[in-house]
Amino acid sequence: MKPATLAFIALFLLTAAAVQAIPDLPVKFDSASIEVEGQVYPVEYAQTYEQRARGLMYRKSLCEDCGMLFRFSTPKRASMWMKNTFIPLDVAFIDRNGVITDIKALEPHNLESVGASKEVIYALEMNQGWFARQNIKVGDQIIVNP
Repeated sequence: MKPATLAFIALFLLTAAAVQAIPDLPVKFDSASIEVEGQVYPVEYAQTYEQRARGLMYRKSLCEDCGMLFRFSTPKRASMWMKNTFIPLDVAFIDRNGVITDIKALEPHNLESVGASKEVIYALEMNQGWFARQNIKVGDQIIVNP
């Protein structure tokens, strides 16, 4: 491998580690809204690598209808983990048509990856039990307004 390629890879890995490891390193999130069953909810929007890497890490609480929408650069069988995350969450994986393919529980600090069963373009993290309380289930349609 060329030295320039190795240097780029090393810089990339160091940046990623810094974003995850330093809670005081500010990461600004964009805003979006989602619409499900006629209800509109504002969410934080993680669409860059740095935003996705930080996610909801280090937060101690999340308001009742608050959440974070992750947009992946290309459709993939995405997975999430809960490193440095204190809040129990549910994640809905959403395909390119806006259809929920999976809803899975995420436990605080669990380092096991929880993955989508199909290729998706979005993942929506909300407080644990939120999807059930809203009667939102696999197969439902979500409209994303970035």
